[in-house]
Amino acid sequence: MFSRYDGPLYQVQRHSDDRVLDIGIVRAGYADAGAQDRFCADTLCVITRIYDQSGKGNHLYQAPPGPLYPGPAKGAFDAQPIADMAPITLGGHKVYGVYIMPGMGFRNNNARDLPINDEAAGIHTVVDGTHYSNGCCFNYGNASTNGLAVGTGTMESVYFGTSSGWGSGSGKGPWIMSDMEAGLFSGYDAGVNAADPSIDWRFVTGVFGGGGRNFWSLRGGDAQSGPLQTFYAGARPGSRENNAYFPMRKKGAIQMGNGGDNGNGSAGTFYEGVMTAGQPADAVTDAVQANIVAARYGLPLLTQSRLVSFRPANTAEMTATFTNSSREPATDVALAVALPAGWTASAATPARFAEVAPGASVHVRFEVTSPGADASAGFLTTRADWRTGTERRSDTSVQRVRSARPVKINEVRFASGGNATNQFVELYNAAPTPVDISGWKLVNTRTFFAPVPLATLPAGTRLAPGSHYLLGLATSGLVAPAAAGATTLVLRSVEGFATGQRIALDGEHATVKTLGTAASAPTTIFIPVSTGPWLTVPAGSTTLPVAQATGFAVGEKMAIDTGAAQEIVTVTAVGKAGTQTTLATAVTAGTRVIKVADVANLLPGDRLTLGTGQRMDHIQVAAIGTPGATGTGVTLTAPLKFDNIEGVDVAGPGTGITFTPATRLAHKSGDAVQALGSGITLAQPLKRRHADGAPVVNAQVRSAGYQGPTPHHWFGGPLSIRGGAISLTDPSGTVLVDAIVYGSQQSNSSASGAVTAPEIATLEGVQRQGGCIAVIPGAGSGPSAPATALAASAPGAPDRSIGRFPDGADSDSLCRDFVVQPATLLPQGAKAGAAAVMVANVTDFMPGQSITIGAADAQERAVVASVGSAGATTVRTGSEQGGTVLQVASTMGFTPGQAITIGEGAGAETATVKAAQGGRGGGRITVTAPLGRAYAAGTQVAGSGIALTAPLTRSHAAGAPVTAELPTPGAANAYARPARRE
Repeated sequence: MFSRYDGPLYQVQRHSDDRVLDIGIVRAGYADAGAQDRFCADTLCVITRIYDQSGKGNHLYQAPPGPLYPGPAKGAFDAQPIADMAPITLGGHKVYGVYIMPGMGFRNNNARDLPINDEAAGIHTVVDGTHYSNGCCFNYGNASTNGLAVGTGTMESVYFGTSSGWGSGSGKGPWIMSDMEAGLFSGYDAGVNAADPSIDWRFVTGVFGGGGRNFWSLRGGDAQSGPLQTFYAGARPGSRENNAYFPMRKKGAIQMGNGGDNGNGSAGTFYEGVMTAGQPADAVTDAVQANIVAARYGLPLLTQSRLVSFRPANTAEMTATFTNSSREPATDVALAVALPAGWTASAATPARFAEVAPGASVHVRFEVTSPGADASAGFLTTRADWRTGTERRSDTSVQRVRSARPVKINEVRFASGGNATNQFVELYNAAPTPVDISGWKLVNTRTFFAPVPLATLPAGTRLAPGSHYLLGLATSGLVAPAAAGATTLVLRSVEGFATGQRIALDGEHATVKTLGTAASAPTTIFIPVSTGPWLTVPAGSTTLPVAQATGFAVGEKMAIDTGAAQEIVTVTAVGKAGTQTTLATAVTAGTRVIKVADVANLLPGDRLTLGTGQRMDHIQVAAIGTPGATGTGVTLTAPLKFDNIEGVDVAGPGTGITFTPATRLAHKSGDAVQALGSGITLAQPLKRRHADGAPVVNAQVRSAGYQGPTPHHWFGGPLSIRGGAISLTDPSGTVLVDAIVYGSQQSNSSASGAVTAPEIATLEGVQRQGGCIAVIPGAGSGPSAPATALAASAPGAPDRSIGRFPDGADSDSLCRDFVVQPATLLPQGAKAGAAAVMVANVTDFMPGQSITIGAADAQERAVVASVGSAGATTVRTGSEQGGTVLQVASTMGFTPGQAITIGEGAGAETATVKAAQGGRGGGRITVTAPLGRAYAAGTQVAGSGIALTAPLTRSHAAGAPVTAELPTPGAANAYARPARRE
């Protein structure tokens, strides 16, 4: 971007050995994509850093956790982009962009010299106009320094996407807007700005300017041609009525690909961006746009169509496309394919071309055949060679290929009503012949954690065609290895255990002698969100700073990290957890007392940071008073050097947990740390060693673990209902036979749809727009996630699973291949004798379906006669005759255009919904025509619901569940509809 800059542009890291490489600039001034291609050959790389070219060191890193909206990667960091997913050309030269899926994002909370408060600022960015979603928020700009939404007017950015929850442009989008925190704006109001058009450019320039006065502007243009357009230039949003967005209260961090609160439910592709102190004049941004156009953004030189998973000795077709992005003809063009050992490919159409005109494309179809071996995987590389004038040029395009016997992860349950651990995983052989699955491995990647083994299938296991193999979650499981001769087991749960009970530890039987405590929920090594993003703890350390210190006890075991990097130590001292708090009042240079929001983990002598960037003070605590703006505050050993505003971050690692022996390995922020509890002791020593995660089955316990038909195999470590991935590999662990990446539904919100394992998800689905993962009941992220997960296992909650239908159906599209049993509830209950039930939603219910209404001993079975519309609520405050607005208790299930009935019996009338808006304490339904009569509070408002073939035999309370098919562990799946196809 800067003509005088000759340093690195970004950094990539490869999966094969974790080595990193800085990608610099080739002689012509473009990013050295060839260096990346060579470094990442035959492996997968991710982008770990984007370098600042200003000399201020404001590099962008993997975004640390937002306290309310965490990322899906280890330690709750955001996931990192796969490095080769956004190839394009600049001036005819191959370069790469940054491909953001839901769950990804970059941040620098400790940036220097960025505008704060109402200081003037400018932002420009270039993004992919065809890659976007309605999630929040694909931003580039100025954000909070702690990953929190810290109030209106605390950020400025360029946003691109179709999110309309706070405002929008005209048409269906996507739009260029600005996220100013708690609002997406393209004009003065948060509503629709008709002057902000839907964008159809392949490459998009977005420009923000403002600050220093009550003025801001939003501009945009086609990055390939023409000038910028002005979509808005005027007063700050709402500034004539309130001070929410004027004066601004910017905080001075940098974000890319996510929201101010780390809302990472968005998607997009970033190519370049600049932030300025001071607002550039329109003439300056016009000149920047002219420079961008002159750089000649263009389509990638070489692409190939996606291949789905192969069966052994199977043939599929791949189309390679070469596009001449230069201004001269490409001559002597030849395309060829290289494959892993045993794979073959042949061109089904001509693969050589005498000349390809500028801007033209040619296509070659290749027939690709997998080897006959049971399992094989690697990289298919398409290569193009050509001449431009006298220069000989080439390019490559790579995709992963795999071949395996078609054994599928067929059905998974994550919880059932009253039992959060009633989990199973079912495999299915879709092949016409038996498959030997001896030694095959299942790997469990829970959101926020590194992958760990789930199970290894025993020797001699053969799965007949059309047969199922069932694995169930054991009553408990080891959270640390147990050696031969050991008499103590540390367990994830001791619920229902008692002295004298017989248990089975991965097939070895033992008797419980004494009962202690289970392991605590894992915490992490302290993450300095505002100044980090990482602390590194070197090998040989005996103290770790932690995010939480509860649950640790002197003399008990502690686990550091998971998997191959795990270390087991003994706690010798328990100190204080780290502190991440804020100033409760502004401070001035020279003061020695600061007011902070939280002092719970502070001790005299603690060293802290106050502020970020060039305004950071390094301070030491002398004495601790009380918290808050009216408290006595914290006294420091030396006066402050800088002024700082209210809300600035105050952070320190605390005194942490001390242990023995010293660590063998280095560890860093986000690594798991777990107090293992005192466990249980056995009446006799173990005869053999058992690994971390080994299952512990206690047949006397019925309230924990899988309950159902006896499984073929047990596993000890639980699946995460919030999101994650389950992988099935061959015995070598190198061939991904099948996988499911799962989570919440991507939506117009801050953090839904995060992709936990992008390297797996890209094999199992096309990760465009809002992503493609399997959506499960109970999944979620953000502040409501714990409650959502708890509701999925609450007593009376529906018993549901996710699975393929029919068994084994697989098109390598997670969002289409997996379905879930329909379930809803009765918001207002139902009376005995009713011929229909009014429900919260009607999705996937259908005539003729057998359903269950109610929970436990209040259940009854019914058959669906017809399916109408959703919604059932009551009038919250009385409405007048002739009005068009109903204040209601809830708008759940109601949609615009829907017919509703207000009231019951002879006093009822029908209306059509114009809009349904939720809100705190209730909501409002606007109807298209004036009401024919007045309605008192408590009057029923409902859709037509689900009609039954026979009246109800009993009454059901409000909130009663309505479910259809049940999970079928170890048997053929039963779902209401087949999996949808591409």
